[in-house]
Amino acid sequence: MTPRPVRKAVIPAAGFGTRFLPFTKSVPKELIPVVDKPVIQYVVEEAAESGIEEILIILSAGKEAIRQHFSPAPELEQRLRERGKQPLLDELAAIGGGVRISYVYQHELDGLGGAVKLAREFVGDEFFAVLLGDTVMSSTTARPVTGQLIDAYKRYGAAAVAVEEVAPELVSRYGIIGGRTLAPDLVDVDVMIEKPAPAEAPSRLAVASRYLLSPSIFAALEQTPRGKGNEIQLTDAMRSLLGRERLIGCRIAGTRHDIGDKLSFLENTVEFALRRPEFRDRFMAFLKEVAAREQAKKEE
Repeated sequence: MTPRPVRKAVIPAAGFGTRFLPFTKSVPKELIPVVDKPVIQYVVEEAAESGIEEILIILSAGKEAIRQHFSPAPELEQRLRERGKQPLLDELAAIGGGVRISYVYQHELDGLGGAVKLAREFVGDEFFAVLLGDTVMSSTTARPVTGQLIDAYKRYGAAAVAVEEVAPELVSRYGIIGGRTLAPDLVDVDVMIEKPAPAEAPSRLAVASRYLLSPSIFAALEQTPRGKGNEIQLTDAMRSLLGRERLIGCRIAGTRHDIGDKLSFLENTVEFALRRPEFRDRFMAFLKEVAAREQAKKEE
């Protein structure tokens, strides 16, 4: 039987963003710009390019600016129209990626699992994608990373999770999977551990911010006790389904860009700016000039 299409995605965006204070005191971390586009817009575009038709964004109080970003701005649009700024109008029209976006509020911030639980009514009985709202994915193929998970689901009729290999000293920061290799980029997952000590890690394959989940996850979340950080861990609920439902780990063909801390924000801003033809040459010259100045200071 051909699996049903994956039409829906959930983007959790309720967290405080404390790693980016003081900026995130008044601005949601998901609206941090990478060059001229906020992080969450990249995420929505990835979902849309993967074939997603409907998105539910999980918000918390004080994050209404995210709704505003994806809502029409009639006065601004009229002003641009009057001034003949059609390219900017086109950019505004493309912000939502053509998908239907709705919102729900998470009043108690109790982890990623707690956020996903709020999507039960939205999802119904369908498989659905979860994309973390503070992480941008660059694909090295024509298929976005969420689309790669959807392809694995179509092939095996099973839930899937994006994974990437990390250094041994970093495994304690992530959910780590282990299992039988199906193909160079696919793993039949049989174990999942949230933030293990290096000696306890079943591999170096870390969960990488993108999920394709079965609707069974909601019943599992209801039975999942609070874990690390006294939060409901999505990884714990997914692990409880292992043995009853199949889970495919997909090594991403691409790069994960975590914009959640200041250094990674700076690094990724440089990388994305250098991808833009209108900036690349002048910006590269500027970076070389700065590097030369810093080297000269060291040699003084």
